[in-house]
Amino acid sequence: MIKKIVLLAAALTAGLGLIGCSHQSQQKASPGGKVLKIGFLYVGPKDDFGYNQSHAEGAAEIAQLPNVKIVEQENVPETVDVEKAMEGMIVQDGVSVIFATSFGYWDHVLKVALKYPNVKFFHCGGLYQADKDPPNVYSYFGYIEEGQYLNGIAAGYASKTGKLGFIAAKPIPQVLENINAFTLGARSVNPKATTTVVFTGGWSMPTQEANAANSLIDKGIDVITMHVDSPKVIVQTCEQRGVFVAGYHADQSSLAPKEYLTGAIWNWGAVYKTIVADIQAGKDPSHFIRGGMKDGFVKMAPFGPGVSATAKTKIESVLGKMMKGEFVIFKGPLKDNTGKVVIPAGTSEVQTDPVLEKMNYLVQGVIGSTGM
Repeated sequence: MIKKIVLLAAALTAGLGLIGCSHQSQQKASPGGKVLKIGFLYVGPKDDFGYNQSHAEGAAEIAQLPNVKIVEQENVPETVDVEKAMEGMIVQDGVSVIFATSFGYWDHVLKVALKYPNVKFFHCGGLYQADKDPPNVYSYFGYIEEGQYLNGIAAGYASKTGKLGFIAAKPIPQVLENINAFTLGARSVNPKATTTVVFTGGWSMPTQEANAANSLIDKGIDVITMHVDSPKVIVQTCEQRGVFVAGYHADQSSLAPKEYLTGAIWNWGAVYKTIVADIQAGKDPSHFIRGGMKDGFVKMAPFGPGVSATAKTKIESVLGKMMKGEFVIFKGPLKDNTGKVVIPAGTSEVQTDPVLEKMNYLVQGVIGSTGM
């Protein structure tokens, strides 16, 4: 998720001091080429071993492209500060493209986009509506629930109790998709497996995340995964407590050399390179950019020592189908955890179906509710 800062002329100085400073990369220019200035906004620190780091790594890749200059702002909250940060980048730094990486930036992006119709705004996770939203706004995201499904398979094999845990920030559709995909993956190899969910209420709440991990472990849960901005504390807690952990966002294997199973990882560099190439070629990118394993948007971390040969074979088999676009996670008959049929028999909701990004339920096998 992502952040903003900075505003016009005089107001800028005070705003920057409160939110943090931006960083400008050195562009690699080729003779006669026009430099494309791009702004990146992160909701947390760029070295969080998680969501923000994954975007920053992608930004670093495009910073190496010819005729590209990037401006970055980290620790930008999902408030009016985002609008100030974007306006600062536009007015002071002259950016013509902005990547607003946090889900909660969406409404702010829509406001600023109306004021600057010549700037392209790319938001991570929003649902663009052509008949409603400004034409200079674009939405991009990846089907990382595919990775969480594979995490679930690893967890299903590794767990001795069949009790799994999921620590999440907020019950938004993308988070619910990940919880459900993880559970379905685990139950595909252990039909009796359950996933206990704890919502912390915020994207970066390390104390609550550590407490949640310890509480789950104390209840006999022996594999944990997550959807928070920085999985660092959760991963380290699992390593210290001797409990398996499946990572998310970025590779956290160095934090838990014994207990890390694998992880669902973003590959934003590939996404950003494609978008930048289109812009530099004078093409208007799609307003709704999505992709999964086969598109290179997401990938898996290396296997840890706790992943058995049987689990590896199963994961690689399913991954192979995903790479061909042949694997469907959400298919009927599927019930939620109250017993209600949410996908009828004979029906499938493939990854490209926007209805999945409106998910409001937890599947059978999940212990918890969509309310906080």
